[in-house]
Amino acid sequence: MIDVWLPYGYSDTVKYAVLYMHDGQMLYDAATTWNKQSWNVDETATQLMQSGKVRPFIVVGIWNSGENRHPDYFPQFPFEILLNDSERDTLSAQLKQSGRGNGQFKPQSDNYLRFLVSELKPYIDRTYSVHTEREHTFIAGSSMGGLISLYAVCEYPEVFGGAACLSTHWPGTFSVQNNPFPLAMRLYLQGRLPDAATHKIYFDCGDQTLDALYPELQMQIDSVMKLSGYQSSNWTTEYFKGHDHSEKSWAQRLHIPFEFLLK
Repeated sequence: MIDVWLPYGYSDTVKYAVLYMHDGQMLYDAATTWNKQSWNVDETATQLMQSGKVRPFIVVGIWNSGENRHPDYFPQFPFEILLNDSERDTLSAQLKQSGRGNGQFKPQSDNYLRFLVSELKPYIDRTYSVHTEREHTFIAGSSMGGLISLYAVCEYPEVFGGAACLSTHWPGTFSVQNNPFPLAMRLYLQGRLPDAATHKIYFDCGDQTLDALYPELQMQIDSVMKLSGYQSSNWTTEYFKGHDHSEKSWAQRLHIPFEFLLK
């Protein structure tokens, strides 16, 4: 399922930037979501555009696939190439214990991103009045959606000009103990982060509920960003005291990554 949101006054005579967002069923209407919360993307985007704080843009919401969400969003290269068999077994066991898998875990994020880049984006480009270039194409998500957004801009730096990664789920599983994935992800980023001169990356996290796992891991990623040449003009990490791991919290601060990427 794909939702395409067009701003008020959308016109074929105007060219729009495009923001691709994961977990599409959670973006707009709290009345239809499983937890009765939403990002309120349409309201925030409308307010920012009408106040002139961002360029005109459309939002392409890709619904998650339910039980396949975790394999779709889990960065495949660091899992398959940078972990050994024992470490992959450890992650599989942790995910099975948390109900996110049965047996050996197998990410399929490379296929998911291939769908976005080779099928979905060409459809959007030919159907809507949009800029097709990298500098007008962005991707965003939260939790595992934040992780896959970062993976997307690293794997397809020629397609995506920036990523917004809210409450990025650095553990990959639901434990930081005996977990080799955060280190593998850092090693991956050291070699695969896109050129800081042509890309923008936004990170954030809270410190409540699941977000309590993130601040220490995020600070380690911040060090990688600095060493890779990212500065305040093309990268920011925001820490939100008291924010938890929920659409309600992400909605409260969504204007910040929108302005950062689309000003």
